[in-house]
Amino acid sequence: MSVSFPGMGTSTDPHKPTTPTSAPPGAHDAAAEADLARRIFQAEARAVAGLADRLGPAFHRAVDLIVACQRAGGTVLVTGLGKSGLIGQKIAATLTSLGVTSHFVHPTEAAHGDLGAFRKADLCIALSYSGETDELIALATVLRQDALPVIAITRAGDTTLAREAVVALALGDVETEADLSPAPTVSTTATLALGDALALCAAARLRFSTDDFARRHPGGSLGVQYRPIVEALRFRVGENLVPIPEGTSVARAIEMAEVPGRRPGALLIVGPDGTLRGIFTDGDLRRLVRKGAAELSGPIDRFMTRNPASLTTADRLRDAVRLVREKRCDEIPIVDELRRPVGLLDVQDLIALRLVKD
Repeated sequence: MSVSFPGMGTSTDPHKPTTPTSAPPGAHDAAAEADLARRIFQAEARAVAGLADRLGPAFHRAVDLIVACQRAGGTVLVTGLGKSGLIGQKIAATLTSLGVTSHFVHPTEAAHGDLGAFRKADLCIALSYSGETDELIALATVLRQDALPVIAITRAGDTTLAREAVVALALGDVETEADLSPAPTVSTTATLALGDALALCAAARLRFSTDDFARRHPGGSLGVQYRPIVEALRFRVGENLVPIPEGTSVARAIEMAEVPGRRPGALLIVGPDGTLRGIFTDGDLRRLVRKGAAELSGPIDRFMTRNPASLTTADRLRDAVRLVREKRCDEIPIVDELRRPVGLLDVQDLIALRLVKD
């Protein structure tokens, strides 16, 4: 039997290492390599797009089961063998991060005692593209006998695993996979995408909020982005930030802004009702000084930027990052629900948190 895959040599014995083709060590055909990469991308994209075409009652029933499991205090236990097992671990982690209690269970370990992890209110998601993996079929059979629901993610609804499940979600035939690689690639990508869709749809039904996500992700750059914006404020009204009334001269405004410690990079101008009317930045001051010292006696609202972009105390640091990128602003006023200033966020604070680059 001859065995051959793209970029590999051939061998008559599948157990022996393949021999290199005529190309010298380290050499490669860039055009052929790029073509192979495109074929892989296109095959995986087609497989994922095909899932959207196959959406139907079975998918919604699977989401029903996940939501019911969570509301009953159960755990979604995901299982799979080999590459499917690795994808299963990611699906379990995604479910957990979105507020659905989930763990991965190895099917072989389940047969040797880990069946004790399954409880009455639990649910199993079993992954096998072929749908004929012995270990998964055996596990699904036991769970069915114990009246625990199983969602099967497999090639088609007529596989053995699908018949053992309460709900079977079909990935469809991945015809090009064997031509691209000896390892599962297209089918695992499709499985992961389907798992993501189940997790996100279940979280939406359970009304999983941004606050819920932030509580579960306090660490790393992702966690920082979801922190409330008020936690990062170093300049706060009533502490080291003085709102400047409209009509105040620039010179007087600068005097009023002098407080111990670091000086803010902008002044916030307010109307008689205390609401934000404008912002006067260091850049505005430099431009004004170049015109002559006499300009400093003029009212600050003549030189300020009116109705500046701002955020509220309900916003998060990711909203500040978006605003900095969209508006190219270095200072962001933070206001309350009545648009009264409560603080000023400096872009240097976002740089220190590694949310934007200097």
